[in-house]
Amino acid sequence: MPSFFPRHTVAWKLEEPSAIRRLTLSLVEMAVLTGIVVRLLRSLALSDTEGSNLLVLVGMFGLALTVLCGMLTLHLGNYTLHQWLWRAPAFAGIEAATEMAVSLALIALRREPLGSGRAEFGDWPGMLADTLITRFVTVVVFAMLLAGVVQLVRWALLKHEHRDHTAVAIHHDHQRRQGVPTPPEG
Repeated sequence: MPSFFPRHTVAWKLEEPSAIRRLTLSLVEMAVLTGIVVRLLRSLALSDTEGSNLLVLVGMFGLALTVLCGMLTLHLGNYTLHQWLWRAPAFAGIEAATEMAVSLALIALRREPLGSGRAEFGDWPGMLADTLITRFVTVVVFAMLLAGVVQLVRWALLKHEHRDHTAVAIHHDHQRRQGVPTPPEG
């Protein structure tokens, strides 16, 4: 008589990702966190602090750009390049919206710098447009450069492992998807 139930069960071990890994998987959480940090760094860089010089200002903006691109890289690194097409612009939109929410809070507290003075609620729509355009362009251009580097590294690794046939097959498959005729093999 056949046994319908196994005598031995297999123990399945489900590995939960770490807290940081779960954070990097979430588009919304990464973009919101980035928006808060970038806006606060901008506010600190433009504050009226005595003795501030150009080097400190450039350093703070460089740090903010590094945070923006680093957080985007941490998030996009979890997904395939095809998903980057919508994830990068969505990241930019959520990040900019968060920045502008933080900006509203700073304006209400009279702590949002604008030029040599403080921003007011009437200045906010112009700041919104500027932030949206700047973040969208920065994120999309960086994501495109990152995608190019990823593809170049993948191609180089396939070549290094002497897997030329795989690299050629990937290239032909990509051309086929785009409707480009490929030469016959053989």
